[in-house]
Order: sequence, then structure tokens, then C-alpha cells
Amino acid sequence: MLAAADFAPPFVREDAGLADSGIARVALLGSGTVGQAVLDRLHCWRGTDRGAALRLVYAANTRLALRDSAGLDPLLTKSRLVDAPSAASGCESGALARALGSRGVRILVDASADGGVATRHPELLRAGIHVATACKLATGTSLALWEEIGAACADSGVGFGDRATVGAGLPLLRSIRELCAGGDRIHAIAGIMSGSLAWLFDRFDGTRPFSALVREARNAGFTEPDPREDLSGEDVRRKILILARAAGFALASEEVKVQSLVPPELATLPLCQLDEALSRIDAPISAMLSRAREQGRALRFVARFAPGRASVGVEAIGAGDPLAGGGGTDNRVAIWSDRYANQPLVIQGPGAGPQVTAAALLDDALGLRAAALARSWNGSGFPLSRE
Repeated sequence: MLAAADFAPPFVREDAGLADSGIARVALLGSGTVGQAVLDRLHCWRGTDRGAALRLVYAANTRLALRDSAGLDPLLTKSRLVDAPSAASGCESGALARALGSRGVRILVDASADGGVATRHPELLRAGIHVATACKLATGTSLALWEEIGAACADSGVGFGDRATVGAGLPLLRSIRELCAGGDRIHAIAGIMSGSLAWLFDRFDGTRPFSALVREARNAGFTEPDPREDLSGEDVRRKILILARAAGFALASEEVKVQSLVPPELATLPLCQLDEALSRIDAPISAMLSRAREQGRALRFVARFAPGRASVGVEAIGAGDPLAGGGGTDNRVAIWSDRYANQPLVIQGPGAGPQVTAAALLDDALGLRAAALARSWNGSGFPLSRE
């Protein structure tokens, strides 16, 4: 986790020419699979208009921070961050803020999944720094934090890009917001929103224990190293909170009823003991499958929201359900509204993966830059200053 001082306001001279050039300074936090995919994409963009629009001036993980006002080389940055020794600590005081400066378009790309960073998003936004994030902890947990982020954007006139938080960039949040902006009212949202759980229930036909599929999914990288993070349903809770809030509903986390697939006796086990005990989940899930088959239905892990009720858990759905269909790790989300009252709008596609998530983050970064530049000129043709 980065220290609070890493976000302190800068007190340094900066290149006014760069600030006024339209080139956005970018800071990247996180060097996991998503952060690495962001760096790979920036490397592929070198020599293109998109690459010229974004200048990576700062990159950090919990072990190392790199800074270069002339622009960091993405592949070298990736190598140095990934290979940084675990004992290293390169997050010097105020480095991120100093690297971004205080003028021009400044963007934080948060690929860290760090709750401490998420809580500081309002502070960054108030400092005039745009944020593009894949971290659901900012807008998918505390209602107060979600409201604070909205207020900071409104007060500072900056943007918060969150399309990577749900569906890895599928046009879910954009569709909901555009419907609402056009006067439509959202009645309900339902979806299969976890790529790992979608894969598990798509494959689970009773011929193999569910726990064996969980191990396979973990080994393939579909789940977190500790699969309880997926099986608990907490990640899906955050996603339905984000979608409901985007639709205009101030839904609190505790209002979402979550059916965890992790029995209490497994929840507290050390990770090193989990594999041996994982078979304890098999009997109850096999019983669910038997009941579903008796009804001619299939098991899916579903999130649902309608005003006054929200839930996350296993459901037996029929062939005619809007959430039926798809396969593998696909997300599938149905949206009912005034416009789509009888037949919901259904959006389906890959809902997980570092490449699509990184693409969504950089799509947001480019969009934030374009929106900022469109607002930065007054009628006389002079850049408007926030300082």
C-alpha cells in the first residue's frame, strides 16, 4: 500500500509547455496482470496518436516507484516493477503528485486493487487529477465513499473512469448511464457477473466434484489464488452495487443479501489447509444441481437488483431466462427499464481478463483526456486554469 504522503500536493516547478500541450501525464499504480497489460498496451501504442496523447511519467507497486518527466519506457518499466525485490520500497514521499504536477491533464490509472488507494480517490480528484480505475473498492463498497467521489468530481470538474470495474469494459455502465441521461428509468438489473463463477457453473454437470472444478479454475488463473474470494460472492456484491448506483440508486452494501458458497468452517481456515478441506462444499452444491435438474433448469451464480431488494447467490434458471445462454467465463447482464420493459436489454461478452481490463482502463484515460481538453478552452481561445 502506498503511504498518504505519496498523494501530497506538489511543490515543484514543472514544464509549462507540456502542461499546455494537450499531452496527458499518466501515473500507473499496480504491476499485477492488469498493470502489466496496461504497460504492454502503452508499448504497442508508441508512435501512434494514442500513444502520443498519454505520457507515462510515474509507475509504482508496493516495492518500487519509477518516475521520468520525459516519459517512462513501458516495457522497461514492466520489467523493473515485476522484478523488484520484495524488500524494496521505492514509494518516496509525494512522488506520484510531484510526477503529475499541478497543471494540464493529469490522470491516475489505478490497477492496484488497493483499498488504501481507493479511499484516496476523492483527495486526488479534488486536486484536479482524473482517475481511471479497475478497483471495485472505490465505488462498490462504502456508500459514503461513492458519494464522496461523486462530490469531488462535481466540485473539481474532473472525471472518474470506472468502466473496468464491472464486466472488464463491457458497455454496461455506459449503457445504464446513457439510458438514464436520456430520461429512461431503470426498473431492474440481473446478471452473471463473475467470470470465474460463470465458468464453474457452466462446467458443473455432476460428473466431477465441484471442488475439483474449483481447483482446476484456480490453477488456470480463473479464480484468485484463494478461491474463497470468488466463492464468497463479495466480488459480485460490489459489481451489483456499482451498477445500481450508476442507475441512480443509493444502494448500501448491507442491503445486498449474499449467499456465500463458503461454509463457515472453511472461511477461517489458513490458505495452506484449504485444498484438503475444499470437498466440504461438494454435497450442498450437488444437492442444488439435483433439484435444478428435476425442474429442467441449470445452476448459475446470479446478482439481482430492483428497488427495495438486491441479492447475490445461486439460482436455478430455465432455458427462457434472459440470463440463459453464453458459456465459459462470459458475463451476461439484463437491464429492464421504461424503454426495455417487456424484453430486457441484454449485454454479453468476456467479463474478465487482463487484456480487456487494461483496454478499458486506457479507453477511460483517453476519454478523460479528450473531455478535459474539450472543456479547457474558453470563448477567447485561452486555456482555462484550475489553479
